[in-house]
Amino acid sequence: MAAGLLFILLWEAFCRLLGLAEYILPAPSAITAALVRQFDLMLPHIGVTLFTAMSGFILSLLVAAFFSLIMDLFPVLRRALYPYIVVSQTVPIIFIYPLFLIWFGFGLTAKVVVVVLVCFFPVAVSLIDGLQNTDPDLIDLFRGMRAKPLQIFLQVRLPGALPNLFSGLRIAATYSVMGAVIGEWLGAQTGMGVYMMRSYKTFNTPRVFAAILVVVIVSLMVFAAVSLAERFFLSWKYANLRSKS
Repeated sequence: MAAGLLFILLWEAFCRLLGLAEYILPAPSAITAALVRQFDLMLPHIGVTLFTAMSGFILSLLVAAFFSLIMDLFPVLRRALYPYIVVSQTVPIIFIYPLFLIWFGFGLTAKVVVVVLVCFFPVAVSLIDGLQNTDPDLIDLFRGMRAKPLQIFLQVRLPGALPNLFSGLRIAATYSVMGAVIGEWLGAQTGMGVYMMRSYKTFNTPRVFAAILVVVIVSLMVFAAVSLAERFFLSWKYANLRSKS
């Protein structure tokens, strides 16, 4: 906190001492003023971006969970599909987004698909790894008690995979907002990406920085919401950590 405050003060002093024009590098005070003046105008754009991000995030969780469970159930599919999941992350979104615009148009669907593609990988990989890294001794214990495969999955493997899953969800949560902004930046009518592009094209640098600040704050809020959900669903984990400390 102190380091961040010091950085802001140095930034303010640097801009004032050198007399930099706002379109080159605005001072934090100018960014704050732009944020206050434009916040009412930003609100509809923030709502659109947040709705797009959350829609894509939830859909990516459902799709990733489905594929992860299928690949866990059929190891042959896991060996066949896992490399392609990794390869899918090597293709930049900006190269394939024009195809989404052709297929889905400039509405919400294309942007949600971008968010799903961005969030799918960390969620799917974390859940697959979590299911594969279940304690084998615990599984043998349940088998010795004649537990059925579904019982072993629901009571041992899935709870054991949740810490890995939430690690992926925290990453995906921040990616979701970024993916929504990228989709809006490349082609949309509303959203923070559109607001940012309009500010950029008019050389209104303080508004660009204000938009970046808003996107960062929204991303942190989504990250915090996922962290709170993790503490709720994994209360036993944090109880163990407190007892050890």
